[in-house]
Amino acid sequence: MIRTLVVDDDYRVAELHCAYVERVHGFEVVGRAQTGAGAVQSVDHLRPDLVLLDIYLPDITGLEVLQQLREGDHPAVDVIAITAARDVDSLRAAMRGGVVQYLIKPFLFPSFEEKLLSYAAATVRMTRIGQAEQGDVDRIFGALRSGRNEPLPKGLSDATLDLIIQVLGRAQSGLAAAAVAEAAGVSRVTARRYLDHLCQLGRAELAMRYGGPGRPEHRYQLVSASGIR
Repeated sequence: MIRTLVVDDDYRVAELHCAYVERVHGFEVVGRAQTGAGAVQSVDHLRPDLVLLDIYLPDITGLEVLQQLREGDHPAVDVIAITAARDVDSLRAAMRGGVVQYLIKPFLFPSFEEKLLSYAAATVRMTRIGQAEQGDVDRIFGALRSGRNEPLPKGLSDATLDLIIQVLGRAQSGLAAAAVAEAAGVSRVTARRYLDHLCQLGRAELAMRYGGPGRPEHRYQLVSASGIR
């Protein structure tokens, strides 16, 4: 599970974000903070894996929180900025501070979920490799970049992509492309295009399954945040 700290000065917004986190498979809320100082203290005490950090806080800004966490003797933690700050200076400072995602308020749950799942996919990949090759790096950063704000390749649709993801999500041990195609009601060629796209984004992975006689079977499986740390 990815242990998550929610930081927002608005109690109702913090409640909503906590509820959102609990809806995303593989994530759990371990605490919340309403001030910058409280955020730093909570990171030291709770040692979360991920902080959902607002920029506008009543004592110090989220950008100053980032700076303190990076410069001081604090536990290593990843940060997703969740904020109404739209100015380029805040965005630039957040990037320099090492945020892994930047989500602008207001937003709906699907956008929130996509950011967390993209982060989870990248995290899982990093835990599974020793020394990274360029292809590993591309897939990790591809997972972080993935999201519904990114246009799909020509010929792919959001609705069919959601369907393919749902089919894979119901399979415990992965599925062959033919099985995905049958379950989704699309051609095998179409299924392969979506499956390859998910693999490029780091949201799915392809594994060889050895069983009975004959050639090994290629199976696709969603990358899950379950079991992290």
